[in-house]
Order: sequence, then structure tokens, then C-alpha cells
Amino acid sequence: MRLLITAGPTREPIDPVRFLSNRSSGRMGYALAEAASKAGHEVLLISGPVSILPPANVELIRVETAREMFDAVRIHLPGCTAAIFSAAVADYRPAHTASQKIKKSATTLTLELERTEDILGSVRSHFAFTGFLVGFAAETENLIAHAQDKLSRKGCDLIIANDVSQPGIGFDSAENEVTLCLPGGQTIPLPRQSKTTLARELIAHISRLSSLKSPK
Repeated sequence: MRLLITAGPTREPIDPVRFLSNRSSGRMGYALAEAASKAGHEVLLISGPVSILPPANVELIRVETAREMFDAVRIHLPGCTAAIFSAAVADYRPAHTASQKIKKSATTLTLELERTEDILGSVRSHFAFTGFLVGFAAETENLIAHAQDKLSRKGCDLIIANDVSQPGIGFDSAENEVTLCLPGGQTIPLPRQSKTTLARELIAHISRLSSLKSPK
């Protein structure tokens, strides 16, 4: 199958030297891209700024901001069989970006923020994607409830949920522990393991589920 994967964080500029971002390292998305490629799939990886090398035999598109990732997905999603949205896209960006470095002067500084593009939420409604759709839900509470809600709201076939409040997994870690959330309330917990090993298991699940959805 032809598989689109998003990975890493986005950076939303405040001024020429500062930005809003998050703790995503991109390791999970890159591990998924590598596992998918090794499994024989054609992979397009859309990546925010990370400090890791891209996998071999993967088409890589680098972006910085949520808007750039939104545009890249819109352009490259047609023709894909499945899509995995593992990037940690910023929910908000500065409403105005200063053209020069903001100098330290007042005791406090107030930033006005605006919502960024809802990439995952646009896949069905705006991009008319009919393939197998996978999202990630990184939560700190009510993991399954939030993941099942996201599954329904975004029109996903699968949500991969992980509790990022747990030490040693998720952000800034080489390991992860996730629960697969499917329509109808079905859940499949996957134990803590390296992101490399987990990625192979996830790609196997996604390949199987995608084939079940595809018309015969």
C-alpha cells in the first residue's frame, strides 16, 4: 500500500528567533515509516523539525509549521491507501509574528494565539480521503474516553492512544506503550516496548485492518 505518515512537532514562529513548539522527538513516526518501508510499503513521510536521520527508501518532505504540514498533506494525500497522523501539531500559533526580535523590556509579555489548521479533522471533510485513517491521541487523563471521542469526531478507523503523563514512555523516550482504539468501543492494549518494535507491530495491525476495509 502507499502510506502517508506525519511525524515530529511543528514550530510556530513568535519572532525571527523564537517559536512555540512541543516535546515531540519524531521517533515514533520515523519508526513507523521505517517499519512500513521494510514491510514492503511505499512510504511518504511528512516531518516537522527533528534531529534524527530519515529512514532509507522513504520519500521525505520537511515542513516547519502547522500550515505547511496541512498544505503538504492536502497535496500528497491523494493516491494514498492509508495515512497515519503521528505528528504533534501545535494547536495554536501566534496571531501575529514580529518581523524583528522582540526585545526584553516590560515585566510581562502577552501573546495572542489563534487556532492552527485541523489537519486530521480535514482529511475526511475537506480532502475527501476514503482510505484507512489512523490518528494518535497523546493524553494525560481519561485516555480511552478521549481517544474514542477523537476516533468519532475525526472520522478515523483507528486511534493509537498513549498516556504521556507516564514516566519513561512517549515524548523524549525510546519506548512507548499504547492502546489501539477502534470503532464500536473495541480496544487492544500493546505493552511497553521500544518504539522500533512497537512500530513493526502497529504496521502489521494497520496492514491487516486496512485490507479488511478495502473493497474486494
